[in-house]
Amino acid sequence: MATFTARKKSEATVPHDRSAVWEVLVDPSLVARMTPMVRGISATGDHWHWQLVTIPLLGRSFDLGFTEAMTFHPQRRIDFRHAPAGTERAGSDGSYALADAKDGATLLAIDLTVTVDLPFPRLARPAVTASMQTVLGAMGIGFARSIERHLAGSRRSP
Repeated sequence: MATFTARKKSEATVPHDRSAVWEVLVDPSLVARMTPMVRGISATGDHWHWQLVTIPLLGRSFDLGFTEAMTFHPQRRIDFRHAPAGTERAGSDGSYALADAKDGATLLAIDLTVTVDLPFPRLARPAVTASMQTVLGAMGIGFARSIERHLAGSRRSP
């Protein structure tokens, strides 16, 4: 078993006011519906348990779930850190940061690091890390499209 890590940083201007973006980010059921490869998120207080769909990787499949302790700074920032509920092979640490942008839009910055223990040799690190980056990229693109579609249907656009 070896530990593999991938990091994803992104920043986008979302053409909706900060409170509308915030409302999405603090709703675990909305975040789960909007994020590809996430089967569901259950929340107990400030702990969110993420359950992913089965992830194929290098000829094997993995069912991964992880628990995050969420710290909310209303309308400004959400920090999260891995807070395992029992034995978990995956986890993430990072943040969502929100700021006002031009014309009533919101600047949304996401920084997350995913760590996973997998039964691959360390020699597989380049292939595993590349696969993790691909998955994170697809999840990010899908989430960006989904949040825009969701917010475009709301009345809270600038």
